[in-house]
Amino acid sequence: MAGTTPGTPGTPRVLRAMNDRAALDLLLEHGPLSRTRIGKLTGLSKPTASQLLARLEAAGLVVATGTTEGRPGPNAQLYTVNARAAYAAGLDVNQHRIHAAVADITGAIVGEYELRTPGRSSSGVVGQVTGALDRAAEAAGITREEVRRLVIGTPGAFDPATGRLRYASHLPGWHSPTLLEELAAVLPMPFEYENDVNLVAVAEQRVGAARGHDDFALLWNQEGLGAALVLGGRLHRGFTGGAGEVGFLPVPGTPLVRQVTKANSGGYQELAGVQAVPRIARALGIDTPEQPFVPVASSLLGHAAVAHGEDPRYARLLDQYAERVATGLASIVAVLDPELIVLSGDVLVAGGEPLRARVQSELADLAASRPRLVLSAVPERPVLRGALESALATTRDEVFDTSR
Repeated sequence: MAGTTPGTPGTPRVLRAMNDRAALDLLLEHGPLSRTRIGKLTGLSKPTASQLLARLEAAGLVVATGTTEGRPGPNAQLYTVNARAAYAAGLDVNQHRIHAAVADITGAIVGEYELRTPGRSSSGVVGQVTGALDRAAEAAGITREEVRRLVIGTPGAFDPATGRLRYASHLPGWHSPTLLEELAAVLPMPFEYENDVNLVAVAEQRVGAARGHDDFALLWNQEGLGAALVLGGRLHRGFTGGAGEVGFLPVPGTPLVRQVTKANSGGYQELAGVQAVPRIARALGIDTPEQPFVPVASSLLGHAAVAHGEDPRYARLLDQYAERVATGLASIVAVLDPELIVLSGDVLVAGGEPLRARVQSELADLAASRPRLVLSAVPERPVLRGALESALATTRDEVFDTSR
């Protein structure tokens, strides 16, 4: 349970801390609240609610902000979480750029910076990470030292046994066995690293389509095809951190690919990855370039979502691509039997409801169970949003613990 506190359960100190955390979470969820409203939502008496707010205000965790208006009787003082109580940061890394963002304790992004890294060499990664973070912090009006927690999202996964990045040969400079130690030596805050698709799942669970779900799968299709698995409310990473690397999944319709980690491709990637969309389109007589893959595929599926009722070629494009997506999903469903599957990434989201409905129908024929398919509800920078949500969760547990 988030926000757990040390001490003996049931003691006044621990009970006060639990009430404090409950009030802070309510303020984060609902925005400014009056003392009376906080008392009603928490079940606390007015005097106890007043003491709670005084305690949190003295600790710098809440601030008074305006008064209620338009209601009978005197206006009531409103309180909100002090946005400046702490800051957390996230990095979204791919082969083209490092996108850094800083959020205040409320989750609002207060500073961003994108460092372009075209054709970068295998050296200088530590400087790129710290440089992007420093510029984002500068945009937020703070220094690197004021960031309480950092989460870095990358393709692939760092092997917990070796500390080396796996499944991401296209990310130069990130495979050194000493990289994490080098970062720890220069970063003043604790930091974590996480697979980018896993962070998309975190974003969907916290603020998106999977809110309220403890068991779901997420399929991501952008530069690469990947999945994230959430079981019992927790990310399932696997023994080497490689759970969800479904691009390597052998599927019907493509030849077996040997030594996939060296080839950086696999059956499902060949069948339903971003590069498959323009190939299907050309075979159907649709004139289209092949690259750049993501913009081309997204444009084709976005146009198909609109024009499929008038142009049978685009209807067939949706049908054939949906069958390919569902083929790989059927294996995931057979093993995990999830209640919910979130379709995410620019390519899948571009197909919209017409593509989602077709994948749902195909999957009903291919899988024994019937998971519900939904489209992503985190439309902008989902990897970065997931990194921030992950960093904020730990930061809030630390900062909102008033029992210390």
